[in-house]
Amino acid sequence: MPIVPDFSSILKVDWDINFIQCMPNGLLKYTELCQLMQLTAARHSELGGISFTDMQVHDQAWVLSRMRVEINKLPRWRDQVTIKTWINSLENSRSVRALELWVNNEKYVGAETFWAVFNTRSRRPEGLILPHEHFEKFPDWRATQNTFDKVLPVSDTPVLYKHRVALSDLDIVNHVNHVKYLEWCLDVLPKEILLEQKIKAFDMNFIKELSWGDEIVVRGNLDNHPVKMSIHRGDSAVFSLALEQD
Repeated sequence: MPIVPDFSSILKVDWDINFIQCMPNGLLKYTELCQLMQLTAARHSELGGISFTDMQVHDQAWVLSRMRVEINKLPRWRDQVTIKTWINSLENSRSVRALELWVNNEKYVGAETFWAVFNTRSRRPEGLILPHEHFEKFPDWRATQNTFDKVLPVSDTPVLYKHRVALSDLDIVNHVNHVKYLEWCLDVLPKEILLEQKIKAFDMNFIKELSWGDEIVVRGNLDNHPVKMSIHRGDSAVFSLALEQD
């Protein structure tokens, strides 16, 4: 897609929270929060000519490597939220993007994301071919108090969940979407942690991609603070998560 005439390096997108996106208490699911942020980032890349469609001409795509989310509040059913996004840095194959979620002029959520350019044929990272100089970078404008952390896997902990990757887990890049990793981990938590908004921040580290038919296990120790979990395929860790609570 060509760069839109009114392109801006800072994008704001309004979203209406519907009941399908919410937990039984009416609050937005943590996974849906990440989905909305992913969609907002994708919208910005489309408007700026570096979308999935644009990049596929060169067999490239953006893949999420790390993400930190800090939560003051969660939106509710029927809220209209505004997600604001901008790029902190973009060099070669790596980019850091910031996102904030606002409701009625109050900041509810801040997120910092680390993306890599991925060749969809070789399945390896490589430098972005498309021009991006029209994106102004804002290295000092941060959306979170702390930057994303490299969460180490917890290989020597109990198995909490087993799963075989299904077609419904895959996205357009033909691998498991990042929200699924988070979903598998959150599903093993006591429901009170989610329903009572005890999660104040989480860090996600995406180590390896997963494909259809892969068999995985979620490992972790829920008594630790922060709670740390990781997803493993055989002997290899593919994802790690740290949850900070009240």
